[in-house]
Amino acid sequence: MWGLLFIAKPPLARGEQVKIVWRMTGAGPLRVKATLPDGTTAKLLWGPEQHGGSSWRRPGEEWGTGFTFPKPGCWKIELTRTQGSGHVWLPVR
Repeated sequence: MWGLLFIAKPPLARGEQVKIVWRMTGAGPLRVKATLPDGTTAKLLWGPEQHGGSSWRRPGEEWGTGFTFPKPGCWKIELTRTQGSGHVWLPVR
């Protein structure tokens, strides 16, 4: 699993839309969710949209997502497919 963030400069800010492109190995459709340890969920504004081609070379298939994170904190983003799963922690100020 790889993630490519489209942001002007780090760190991410709460309330702002962020585009994240994912590449992930495995099989089946991609499901994505983002949560804080207190159970708060981020709003998935769009996606996952599968991409047909890309110049970003990483193993696996590629999808795009758009999120808004409503609160600061360390967000757990989970990606699951029928075969395969992974997660990453993303700080938001």
